Amino acid sequence: MVENQKAMPQPEMRRIRRIHFVGIGGVGMCGIAEVLLNLGYQVSGSDLKASPVTERLESFGAQIFIGHRAENAAAADVLVVSSAVNTSNPEVATALERRIPVVPRAEMLAELMRYRHGIAVAGTHGKTTTTSLIASVFAAGGLDPTFVIGGRLNAAGTNAQLGTSRYLIAEADESDASFLHLQPLVAVVTNIDADHMATYGGDFNVLKKTFVEFLHNLPFYGLAVVCLDDPVVREILPQVKRPTVTYGFGDDCDVRAINVRQQGMQTFFTVLRPDREPLDVSVNMPGNHNVLNALATICIASDEGVSDEAIVQGLSGFQGVGRRFQVYGELPVEGGNVMLVDDYGHHPTEVAAVIKAVRGGWPERRLVMVYQPHRYSRTRDLYDDFVNVLADANVLLLMEVYPAGEEPIPGADSRKLCNSIRQRGQLDPIYIERGVDLAPVVKPLLRAGDILLCQGAGDIGGLAPKLLNSPLFAGAVAASVEGKLK
Repeated sequence: MVENQKAMPQPEMRRIRRIHFVGIGGVGMCGIAEVLLNLGYQVSGSDLKASPVTERLESFGAQIFIGHRAENAAAADVLVVSSAVNTSNPEVATALERRIPVVPRAEMLAELMRYRHGIAVAGTHGKTTTTSLIASVFAAGGLDPTFVIGGRLNAAGTNAQLGTSRYLIAEADESDASFLHLQPLVAVVTNIDADHMATYGGDFNVLKKTFVEFLHNLPFYGLAVVCLDDPVVREILPQVKRPTVTYGFGDDCDVRAINVRQQGMQTFFTVLRPDREPLDVSVNMPGNHNVLNALATICIASDEGVSDEAIVQGLSGFQGVGRRFQVYGELPVEGGNVMLVDDYGHHPTEVAAVIKAVRGGWPERRLVMVYQPHRYSRTRDLYDDFVNVLADANVLLLMEVYPAGEEPIPGADSRKLCNSIRQRGQLDPIYIERGVDLAPVVKPLLRAGDILLCQGAGDIGGLAPKLLNSPLFAGAVAASVEGKLK
């Protein structure tokens, strides 16, 4: 087992005592705020409404404002903003007028990482799960890392935690290219896919070059851990001038998985590494995409000297991340029960991976899917891909697009998606308008043994708990935090 690296003292940010977050309840903001609170800074923040996240931060000593007003930022030494916040925000406008620094969230994360052993996880898909797995394995190895994750780590009950070692494990967000602020010692690229293309002027080549630039933020003694199974990662690899370890299923990967088998929620496989004995591991998550996430974790843990025993323990004991194939429980229907699952996937690649995982773990069961597209622009740009992948469900209910601040785009809506899928002749999707109570709509469609998957990145995240507590499903059995039925 690796000896715990004691944390180097984190130098204080000069002249900074009070840090104000605009949109503090956001998943990318709250974790950084929590770490800064634990470091002893005064933290305040504003958001449009109260939430369990803002209440948690308030319980730790943060001052929370509901609504955005100029006076909220008056006492701040620095403002932290996400890419969704612009200069018309009254708090930002006040800060600029008073010459108070306004920094992107990634720049503040980079400041936390600057004096630590930073591990940054980038990629279009799998960032949250991979970051969480690394944190779990490092904890099992006694390394007590600091982590900042884009989802709630079930075992910790939070998406961020201040550890005592020098390690800081964080997601690197490519959606606004802000990951270029980070200068880690280890960087992961899980995959590169077409998403958030407006950031890159609609040019996929610009996106690829930006990932290369991110990897070149590593020092010459750093390490790039990349998935060779992804064709775009394989394409850019010759341009990467840093030490590299590759992983995947292919024979030419440095670290690869063989003998993969799935039994329901569990996936078992053997890991082959250079100059090491084969290692049998398991994860409590279905699907080959999660095998790849685990392989990235194993690459880093092995390089950092974490023992094989701790790797096996950290992976097998991993309790998952909120909204990543999260089993909420079982709904009673005539003749039996239906497994209720919630998932954050909102890109066709992610949807396809989850459907494949369901088919692999429960091949005899029907998949009843409630899907909510996220953003009109993504629906437009990936329209044909969405039609192809969503048609693989046995029963499909399509909620109207979650706009995420966008204006509607003609032809990029769920009603049109329903028509396009229907024309394929495989199934007859049901269109669901916003605000409709789903319980009475979905219950007649369910059969004993079905898997009911609620998927999307918008407010569909509240649907699974509503169904679990609906009077129409009286007697529903909730799952424990590990995703097992109580």
